[in-house]
Amino acid sequence: MLPAGSQQGVKGAVVQAKVYVVDDDQGMRDSTVWLLQSVGLQALPFASGQAFLDACVDDGPSCVLLDVRMPGLGGLAVQQAMRDRGLSLPVIFVSGHADVPIVVRAFKAGACDFIEKPYNDQLLLDSVQAALEHAGRARQGDQALALVQVRIDGLTPRERDVFVPLAQGLSNREIAEQLGISVKTVDLYRGRVMKRLQAGSLAELVGMAIACGAVEALGLRAH
Repeated sequence: MLPAGSQQGVKGAVVQAKVYVVDDDQGMRDSTVWLLQSVGLQALPFASGQAFLDACVDDGPSCVLLDVRMPGLGGLAVQQAMRDRGLSLPVIFVSGHADVPIVVRAFKAGACDFIEKPYNDQLLLDSVQAALEHAGRARQGDQALALVQVRIDGLTPRERDVFVPLAQGLSNREIAEQLGISVKTVDLYRGRVMKRLQAGSLAELVGMAIACGAVEALGLRAH
């Protein structure tokens, strides 16, 4: 059992989060589902990798407990299929046969943890909580990035003309010469761009531009 404080911490951090439990061993699957539900998590069991892939929806903080060795699609194949489908859920591998090559392959493919069966309940819960917190941060990052992209898309053509070279490291004078306008006009548009993008500094504006693909990091110039 979890200590009361730890149990509340798990509940508080991951309410409404989903944990997909993919394991062909029914006894292991049922006990894992019971454990997760006992701390307030939504646990969705699947007896095969294909059944999981058919049902998986990346619509909120969630993670996958994925058995490595299963009939049909094994865990590593399921992980590859997830990537192919654009499913970015954190993967925690579980296995009773955790030989080094498999562990290495799993982590190289992006697994966030690898737990050997039979596992310690607290160890599993700690790993699930870490995976769900990671998923939550990633989702918040995606939302923030989408908001920045909306702001960039809302720039006028002339504001974009100034924004891109500004983010690439060009000076106001260089931008003015490039666009055939005055330095004063560039300065005016620079201020408008900073305000529209809600960038508190030039460094923040450059970060936004790189994150959204408006400029390449390697294309930046040092003054």
